[in-house]
Amino acid sequence: MGDNVVHLHKNTDPPAGTASVTTLTVVPEPAPPAPVPLWVRSGRAIKTAATHETTKTAARAAARHGMYAFNGGRIVARRTWDGRTGSRYERYMRAAEAAGNMELAAEWEERLQRFRDARHRRRMDLLHSPMDAAKAVGVGAGMSVGLLVALGIVMALNTKQVGDVITPLSATIEFIGTLMRIVQIVWGPAITIGPFLALLALWAVGRKQQAAPNWALPATVRNGEGEPITPSIVVKALRDLGVPALRNAIKEMGDAGASMLGPIRIAGCGVEVDVTLPSGVSTIEVQNRRRKLAENLTRHEHEVFITIPQAARTVRLWIADSGALDDPIGPSPMVTDETMTADYTKGKAPWGQDLRGDAAALSLYQRHLLITGLSNQGKTVALRSLALWLSLDKSVQFLMGDLKGVGDWAMFDGLAATLIQGPTDEHVIQVTEMVEGAVDEMNRRIQAPPGTTFPPLIVLVDEAQVAFMCPARDEDKRPYGGAKANSRYFMAVRKIHNQGRAVNVLMWQGTQDPTNENLPKLVREGAHTRASLALGTESQARMALGDKAVDGGAAPNLLRPGLDQGTLVLASSGIDIPAGQSSITVRTHYIDDDAAEAITDRAKAIRDGVTTLHTIERGEERDPLADIASVLGESSRVRTKDVLTRLANLNQDTYGGWSFIDLKRVLDDAGAEPHKSDGVMVVSRDRVARALANRDGDGSASADG
Repeated sequence: MGDNVVHLHKNTDPPAGTASVTTLTVVPEPAPPAPVPLWVRSGRAIKTAATHETTKTAARAAARHGMYAFNGGRIVARRTWDGRTGSRYERYMRAAEAAGNMELAAEWEERLQRFRDARHRRRMDLLHSPMDAAKAVGVGAGMSVGLLVALGIVMALNTKQVGDVITPLSATIEFIGTLMRIVQIVWGPAITIGPFLALLALWAVGRKQQAAPNWALPATVRNGEGEPITPSIVVKALRDLGVPALRNAIKEMGDAGASMLGPIRIAGCGVEVDVTLPSGVSTIEVQNRRRKLAENLTRHEHEVFITIPQAARTVRLWIADSGALDDPIGPSPMVTDETMTADYTKGKAPWGQDLRGDAAALSLYQRHLLITGLSNQGKTVALRSLALWLSLDKSVQFLMGDLKGVGDWAMFDGLAATLIQGPTDEHVIQVTEMVEGAVDEMNRRIQAPPGTTFPPLIVLVDEAQVAFMCPARDEDKRPYGGAKANSRYFMAVRKIHNQGRAVNVLMWQGTQDPTNENLPKLVREGAHTRASLALGTESQARMALGDKAVDGGAAPNLLRPGLDQGTLVLASSGIDIPAGQSSITVRTHYIDDDAAEAITDRAKAIRDGVTTLHTIERGEERDPLADIASVLGESSRVRTKDVLTRLANLNQDTYGGWSFIDLKRVLDDAGAEPHKSDGVMVVSRDRVARALANRDGDGSASADG
């Protein structure tokens, strides 16, 4: 019994093996927030009310309309002062002097003198006017009374009543009394309402002139949204351009600063104005501040274009309507008119629209072409649209090389005599040999009899920078790319540029991101038509268009990459450019692949069918002199005509296009010249054999040595 232990307290320890522990935490209740003082709540309410947008709008409206009335009074007072004094002439005279136009200043001085003389005469006349007015009133009153009495006498004679003599006079007196009573009735309200009417008139003048601080004007006016271009806006934008001489001259001109401006003309989706700059301000100072000028005119930079017309010290501003250049232009006429045809000689390709909204059409007759720009700006589509139009003239032949090779030119399969597509060195080699073949065709045409006409041959290479940058070399170690005299592609293009135009062999090239390495100077300057889409720098713009165009205001480097796709700056004699300008900006039509294929289908339908070569076949190297000896056979003499026929039968690829001139050149070089026999030109077998023996002997001697 003594072994039994009884525990009188409760065991609160957790049982063994239990991992969870429950902890009870007593959180005190938060203290109630302290009451916000009344003055703090009142201040917050006042601040909220004062900064609320409705309050701001109401305050701006009150200030705006108050300033309209106040400044309207200033404007009316200024106009009245100008009308009564010679201050207007003096302002115009100062403006002409500030602009350096002394002849105009002298003219305004003469006008001021005439105004002062006329004012002096009017003032002298006022000295005599009171007496003259009194006399006129007396005479007028006497004549009026006499006329009324005479009228009364006539009435009395007619009615036999003597009292009618004064009837007209009494009626007139009663009418005058009635008018006086009406004036007495109206005078009180007129005195009360008159000031309000005058204030309303002043408010209307101020509102029309937007005579209020900029912060008080409506939001649409403050932001320039839809703001029309007026002379005062242009002058203010020029004044704030940051050119000290221009700012000072405009300040001296005052309100007469608008005399610098020509008429503001509507030009397409914008306006155009010529600005004659004051003496001491050069046009380049304005050109270099295009962005600031655009912002001063409440426009984006791409919505203002500055060109240099023929007039000295003058810039021409074209200012687009806000957002107008972001809207696409309509489809190409080649897409909408399925009956359209082309004329290489006299026609013009419908390429797009200029900034004025007029159709921009380009003549392609005997003009080499170069289009360049950054990648993905629409170069291929712009170049292809010209080729699409020209394909509608069935006399035009094409040799095409697409060194991108993604199918942009695939629709010309069956139109082009040669179509090479691909970006590899092998494709560059093929394209180079294609261009060299065009050089051979050009030489054949040049050697034809005078007066011979030839169909136009367009040699088109897209992504030409790939060819210029190609490192491949031929068996003789001559590079295909590069810009040296031994570069095969470069020299072939140069030869076509030099002589191809005369025989309708034309070189068209499209290239990206021009540099001196991927677009050599001699090649780009050989193009008659040079166009550029958006570029990165001004130096690239000069490469693309030339110094003259850029100095005249051309600025493809200011186009917006990705946003101005299809918009290019063009320098060419093949398009109508406004007088005094060296370039024009064109927004080209976009023709997608499906529409392009539909156009080429129409072009194929009017042609006899063309078998397109996709590679340049390279035959074995031929020895012309040995082949001539072989076709002569055992005959001692063979007519040159028959020799040409036999050579063509021997190898059509090599000799099929030979003429007598080609045959004579080979024989003359070998010392086996053709000669006449029985009145016809023949080739002597002995001469050819002797030339072969001499050549082989020289070769052996050289090898032995």
